[in-house]
Amino acid sequence: MTEPITPELQKFYDIFDGVDQSKVSEFKDFLETNAVNFNLFKEGNFIERSFPFDMIPRIIPKKEFDHLQAGIVQRVRALNAFLNDIYTDQKIVADGIVPKEYIDSATGYLPSFQGIIPPKGIRTHISGIDLVKDTVSGDWVILEDNLRVPSGVSYPLTIRRAFRHTYPEFFEQMNISKIRQYGMQLKDAMDHVNTGGLNVILTPGRYNSAFYEHSYLARITGAVLVSGDDLVVENEVVYLRSYNGERLRVGAIYRRLDDDFLDPKEFDEESLIGVPRLMSAYRAGNVAIMNGIGNGVADDKGIYYFVPEMIRYYLKEEPILANAPTYLPYYEKDRQYVLENIDKLVIKDVAEAGGYGVLFGNRLTPEQREEIIGKIIENPRRFIAQEVIEFYDLPCMLNGGIEPRKADLRAYVIYGEEITVSMGGLTRYAMEEGNYLVNSSQGGGFKDTWVVEL
Repeated sequence: MTEPITPELQKFYDIFDGVDQSKVSEFKDFLETNAVNFNLFKEGNFIERSFPFDMIPRIIPKKEFDHLQAGIVQRVRALNAFLNDIYTDQKIVADGIVPKEYIDSATGYLPSFQGIIPPKGIRTHISGIDLVKDTVSGDWVILEDNLRVPSGVSYPLTIRRAFRHTYPEFFEQMNISKIRQYGMQLKDAMDHVNTGGLNVILTPGRYNSAFYEHSYLARITGAVLVSGDDLVVENEVVYLRSYNGERLRVGAIYRRLDDDFLDPKEFDEESLIGVPRLMSAYRAGNVAIMNGIGNGVADDKGIYYFVPEMIRYYLKEEPILANAPTYLPYYEKDRQYVLENIDKLVIKDVAEAGGYGVLFGNRLTPEQREEIIGKIIENPRRFIAQEVIEFYDLPCMLNGGIEPRKADLRAYVIYGEEITVSMGGLTRYAMEEGNYLVNSSQGGGFKDTWVVEL
């Protein structure tokens, strides 16, 4: 079902009918000229490609987005409180809200970092919250929290600039919320936790799928783009090796690589992209690392189940935005329901991300069905099951016409002195009709997201 046309979207179409649509090709030229890529790894092969872009934006009325914003801020605040609790007193475990086994068995939980308090007590510096709009209720539903190294924010920021240049009439005739302040908000957040020294963005290098974004964010924040070889740790202090041999102190690192690769002395000793002894500086409080070490425990899809209770527990508030209806096979009652209704559920491996490890029960062969049932019985902690959310399609310019495609929204959140939500976000859509997996890593495309007030 395609999302209904709001007055805000109708105004877009009214203007769209009168513009020179042949200029759409300028967007493709812009993407290629600026190397706006989201690279893929398929069957062991590196595929460098432009990120497919659709010029019909997702348009969200301002009043509707205000409600989303309030719910997202509430959620990120609770998740940050949860992470601070889990790495200190674990009160939420002691009070029986989250089972201890769910913490201890989470792949992203790092018990060796118990008692480490990050600068200003902030762990969720940059969050990517994934939502869809339910066709049945008309409500927005949270699908996933991304609190480690969420990517994608550079793409709407980049394409918005191209849109304003190519079709200024939309911005002259429509009241579209601005997003260009994101770079300054991110810089302010880095400055807020900086322990004294430079702000840097740590990239694994150009073969990373989001390398374009790493360089883009360095440019708009004024941070230095570095690889692991550019940094050195001496006496628990991080320094940047400058081109003239001088060493400059680093106070904040926005890292764009996972925990496992950050420090070969602490994690994977074979990592060639990390910084040896970086964790010694972090433990000593001499550098801020964004996002916090060990945030992966909150990205665990099993922990997702408990976020509404976290909001009630830490904030004493009712959740503004709901989770998708979720079942934990860990609980016997839920496990029985999942096994009896697997044909109408979505099964997700809790440790996977990017659309991997997702199985739709109604598409399983009898053999696949029996295999996944066996795995759930053997290791119920490994999986969650969710009701299929019939979320809206959006109109996309494909195959020489306008066709509906499933689409979600990733909202970007910065936690500095206060929590701010970018007034837009990344709308991702599936390239194939009927495909529910819209993730960029699965080959999906993207749209800009306009928050519009009439």
